Formats: sequence, C-alpha cells, structure tokens
Amino acid sequence: MNEEAVKNYRIYFREKYIPERYSGRRHLATTVTVTLIVIAVSLYNLENVQTWEWLTIPLALFLANFVEFLAHKGPMHKKTRYLEEIFQRHAVQHHSFFTHEFMEFDEEKDFNAVLFPPEMLLFFFGGIATPLGILSYFLFGGNVAWLFVFSVTLYFLNYEVMHFLYHVSEEAWTSKLPFMGFLRRHHTLHHDRDLMNDYNFNITYPVCDLLLGTYYRSGKDTN
Repeated sequence: MNEEAVKNYRIYFREKYIPERYSGRRHLATTVTVTLIVIAVSLYNLENVQTWEWLTIPLALFLANFVEFLAHKGPMHKKTRYLEEIFQRHAVQHHSFFTHEFMEFDEEKDFNAVLFPPEMLLFFFGGIATPLGILSYFLFGGNVAWLFVFSVTLYFLNYEVMHFLYHVSEEAWTSKLPFMGFLRRHHTLHHDRDLMNDYNFNITYPVCDLLLGTYYRSGKDTN
C-alpha cells in the first residue's frame, strides 16, 4: 500500500470503527489501571512463597509468549470459520492501518487500531486468567495460583504497552530506550505484506520466533 492508500484507509477506519467520543488516552489508561490492580491484588495475596513456587513466573511468562505466537500465527493471520472477526481485526484492519513504511500514529484516535478493545479485558480475565488460576490453585496451591495470575497479567500489560510503543513516533523518548530499536524493527518487518504471514509473530520478545524458525531480520533470504 502506498502513502495515499494508507491515508485513505485510515480515514475510512476512523469514520467506520471509532466512536466519535472515543478517547485513546482513556482507553490506554483503562487497560493499564485494570491490569495494575490485578497485579497488585495478586502480589498482596502471596504468603510465605517457597523457592519452587517462584518458578511459576518464568514458566507462565514462557507459556504466554508461546500463546502470543500461536494466536498471532494462527487465527490473527489465518482466516477460520469461527474466529473470522479476529482475522479481520488484525490481518485486514490493523495491517491496512499500519504498513512497514507507515507505522506511526497520526492522532490519538488511532490508538484504537492497536489496543485491544475493553471487552478483551473481560475475556482475558474471565475466560483465561481466572479459570487457569483456579486450576493452579487446586493443583499447586494459592501461591502458585496468584503467581500465575500475576505473571500472565503482567505479560498482557507488557504486550499492550510494547505494541503501543512500536507505533509512536521514532522521535519519542520511549523509542530511544535500550532494545526498543531492535524490537521496533522486529515488529516493523512483520508489517511488511511480503513477510507478515510467515515471520515475526512474537509482538513482545521474539523467543518463540527464534525457537520455531519464524524469526526474520532485515537482509535475510525468505526463499
């Protein structure tokens, strides 16, 4: 897509999908606030954590990275009968709004094209974190359950914030943070339409991309 096509699509997306009263800052603040509250509650409920129980954190974070990879490589980029809305939201809308040559927000309303909708928070906590936390409680006890909820919620927050930062201006101070240049390039390459269905599916850290052979760096031969 050339610059004119991207600009026209952004106008279309804003008019069709973003409510007039939408506030990008409020959307971001809601996500950050809710997740931080859950993180705080999780830490508050820990009691006399044993050494082995701390292993929950790296294991849960790796699991979250793997789920991120599978979800992105799967329904977010492969059209399926029951998850077509996810495909449309990501592969069609998000990748039309942002291409590898036009990655930055134009205005605050554009946050809508990156951040998960608020109802995703309900799905994440109600359909994923809570059931798996309860299962962890019955299998391993309260500390493991709370550490699991803490870890996956932290990862969710990290996902949202990192993805958001990839689309802010390259001149922003956050873009100068250590490793941010590498991570931004990793995600920018994924937005290349010639690469997006095959490479760089991790949005946070390319752990599973490296392990499963989908890591792409500029200059690599894709054939």
